[in-house]
Amino acid sequence: MTKMADHKVASNMSSPAASGALRGASLLILLQIASRAITFIANQLLLRFLTAQLLGISTQLEVYYLSVLFFARESLRVAIQRQGGTNKDKTSQARNTQAVVNLSYLSILPGVFVAGLLGWLYVTSLSDETTASAPHLIISLYIYAVASIVELLSEPAFMVMQTRLQFGARAAAESIATFSRCAVTLGSAVIASRGAFEAGVLPFALGQLSYGVTLLVVYAYYGLSLASVEGFSLLPKKLESPSTKEKKSKDESFVLSLFPRPTLNLARSMIAQSLVKHILTQGDTLLVSALASPTSQGVYALANNYGGLAARLVFQPVEESSRSYFSRLLASTSSDKESDKDSLRKEKKAAAEKASADLTILVKLYTTFSAVVVAIGPTAAPLLISLVAGPRWASSGAGAVLAVYALYIPLLALNGVSEAFVASVATEAEVHAQSLWMGAFSLAFAAAGFVFLRVLDWGARGLVVANAINMVCRIIWCAVFIKRYFGRLGVKFELSELRPSGVTVGAAVVTSQAVARLSGPDVSGLAVRGVLFALVKIASLGVVFIAVVAVGERQFLMQCIDKARGQRQRPTAKQ
Repeated sequence: MTKMADHKVASNMSSPAASGALRGASLLILLQIASRAITFIANQLLLRFLTAQLLGISTQLEVYYLSVLFFARESLRVAIQRQGGTNKDKTSQARNTQAVVNLSYLSILPGVFVAGLLGWLYVTSLSDETTASAPHLIISLYIYAVASIVELLSEPAFMVMQTRLQFGARAAAESIATFSRCAVTLGSAVIASRGAFEAGVLPFALGQLSYGVTLLVVYAYYGLSLASVEGFSLLPKKLESPSTKEKKSKDESFVLSLFPRPTLNLARSMIAQSLVKHILTQGDTLLVSALASPTSQGVYALANNYGGLAARLVFQPVEESSRSYFSRLLASTSSDKESDKDSLRKEKKAAAEKASADLTILVKLYTTFSAVVVAIGPTAAPLLISLVAGPRWASSGAGAVLAVYALYIPLLALNGVSEAFVASVATEAEVHAQSLWMGAFSLAFAAAGFVFLRVLDWGARGLVVANAINMVCRIIWCAVFIKRYFGRLGVKFELSELRPSGVTVGAAVVTSQAVARLSGPDVSGLAVRGVLFALVKIASLGVVFIAVVAVGERQFLMQCIDKARGQRQRPTAKQ
């Protein structure tokens, strides 16, 4: 019976979900690399037209934009991904897809309300000095508000593509939209500069509007194409009642014949958590806005943009794909209604054992990667800032902030994947408990930020340290939750198996000291040739270090390779 359960779990997860999630993560990572490369190049050119103060204000507007989107759609997104997976017949699949479309429209009205409320709060908080130093600030805010609503209009088609694992559509939409945003932002800035027109942050607003419009057009194209084939509508439509057998198996009811009640209840339970999570995620920008000058905000924004590249390029796609993967794999084990049947119980345990093994491998890959970042990042970061942003920005303190940020990146990685797993399996009661704990962590973050920014006057570096304290608290909570979750299912999950080998840790310590001595104590006065020479020396040591890590982790790396090969070969073996 256990073999049958293992076989069922393996067959279910090796073909549509596991391989789809793996392909999706790979495609999203490539998408992020391409789009961020375009954005990076455009930003380097934009730095010539920006002061630190304008960059700080543009960051505030971006947080406003992201806040509108987050509050309007995040809880719905998570709930929709957990409402169920693939379906049996074409009629059931079309009905479930229509339910996804209907639910996605619920984000638009809250988006309009949040855009108006946050916009009013932002305008009332502006000082006369800030308004005077940033031309067209109010108009830019209005454009950002419109752009957020336009992007929310693409949510129904986006969620259909996401639940169907149509990552190619997402890659096309976001790539084209990113290129459009960069072209409009840079083009309007250049035109304004040549015409001696003080554009302020207006180019950023126009670029964001073009991004939202492009997303809407591309997603509508893909969504309408799929809808014509599979028989659902991209507009809200009443749902056909499920069969009696499905009602018994899923206990599903609908609100207004449009929205699945269980999904609505889960989304409602996640609203408070989404609020707290967003405050924690964007809390650094909110805190620096309250405690720092616009110039300091600009310095922090530059360091944060460069430092967060790894999180946006790699960690975010992996987090999204792993959340989808674990949700599907553990859908039965996260159900509130447990079956007493022996076969189903063993099937659940087999799925949990696979999840434990996969999560262990993923987290250990992260910790091994983190050793490389911690060893080389703090020394290489100021040199890279000097090279790509120029000496003016390097002398502003952005390099020192980025050096501290390099130590913060591993915490971002671990927190992302651990919270993705929690979101995949947590019950409504556990979600509420997590929200309360995150609220407590937000208070600790605010207190730490006040101490580091106002009392110790560490500036943006203190803000990074405050973020790190908050992130450590969240990681510890998730670790305890995951350990208890697997313990309830009788499955082992050893935290000691997540850390790198002693060889990797020792090599990281030696390498960090070696690269610090090679680069010297002060790099701010180096010319371009000196910076390049220092980076070459660091890269040479980095290659040696990575080789040592490969030797020290050879058994683990071979395990990863064998697992990947086995997953590719398994469908063939079953034929």
